[in-house]
Amino acid sequence: MAHPVRASDTPFAVAVEQGKDYWWCACGLSKTQPFCDGSHNAAREFTPVKYTASESKTVHFCGCKGTARQPLCDGSHKQAG
Repeated sequence: MAHPVRASDTPFAVAVEQGKDYWWCACGLSKTQPFCDGSHNAAREFTPVKYTASESKTVHFCGCKGTARQPLCDGSHKQAG
């Protein structure tokens, strides 16, 4: 199994809107991080992860692609090298 590309060493803070869907890039290849732009089609081993905002607020989407809480940051970027 291939590993995703580390897109960032820190999470992406995004103001989300209640009820809106967001598609988090799982492969790390998207040019519109942290969101999917279809680049995973080349990798063929990754699919974007849907996040539906339960409320309007700022959330932190994972940038290192190593989080266990996909798509939100769990601090994995602090351990991943």
